[in-house]
Amino acid sequence: MGYIPNGSARALKTHFSNNIGILFYDKTQSGLEHEYFSLILNSVKVAAEAEGFDITFISNRVGGSDLTYYQHALYRNCDGVILACVDYDDKEILELVNSGVPVVTIDHISDNKQAVLSDNSKGMAEIMNYVYSKGHRKIAFIHGEMNEVTESRLEGFYKAAKDFNLNIPKEYVKEGVFHLPKASGRAVRELLALDDRPTCILFPDDYSLLGGLTEIEKHGLRVPEDISIVGYDGIKLSRLLRPELTTYVQNTEDIGKYAVKKLVEVIRNNNGPSVFEHTIVRGTLQEGGTVKDINSK
Repeated sequence: MGYIPNGSARALKTHFSNNIGILFYDKTQSGLEHEYFSLILNSVKVAAEAEGFDITFISNRVGGSDLTYYQHALYRNCDGVILACVDYDDKEILELVNSGVPVVTIDHISDNKQAVLSDNSKGMAEIMNYVYSKGHRKIAFIHGEMNEVTESRLEGFYKAAKDFNLNIPKEYVKEGVFHLPKASGRAVRELLALDDRPTCILFPDDYSLLGGLTEIEKHGLRVPEDISIVGYDGIKLSRLLRPELTTYVQNTEDIGKYAVKKLVEVIRNNNGPSVFEHTIVRGTLQEGGTVKDINSK
């Protein structure tokens, strides 16, 4: 008969809006152009719709007013919020996390909150195992800005180096910025200027690797003939490059799906279980063609 339920009225009756908030921010302000997180967000959207939920992007700027993230979540009547790629030391983020709003975090562990984590330590160890098997002993690592993801990857990097009895000179480890090619380009320039330069360079992500690739080409070097490179994330671009990029493919579909699943459980169980679990999602290595086998040298 053309009848459409009134969402506001239903929310008053059930005390649920069936609306999930998404809070996503990265320092490069790439927004939905950030391919890795856009894949996670798409998975969140699909999983939320399957559970009967809409999604709303949470901001601290609504029209001309200045609302905190927590206030915006209340303003939009969100049943819960998924946090991805945010500064967990930000006072507004802490306000939201410590509020009564159900929260699930991605790649971050907060007290008494459900979390979905990519296994960054094992991912980096798998990269190191592969590169080592190809004969490389001079391995440099350009990591992202310091956060839990970077700390986990550094842990995997140094543990693998120790297992292989590799000496990693301090000048082989450079700090870059996630999703910022310019920063990786500067780091590669410094690495190539070393008297004993690395034979293989690991990057914080596939997109930032492009800056390093540009710098390598400026020096008249070829990949992988003259130097080997490895990315992280496994975005679509990694399969379009020639040669195909060697990278670690993160399982964005499962990350988004489990984040929604956990949040819906918390919402429907009156703010969640007494035991808070951390779901760890494994990825897979895409061997590609950017790591040269130098065992025969």
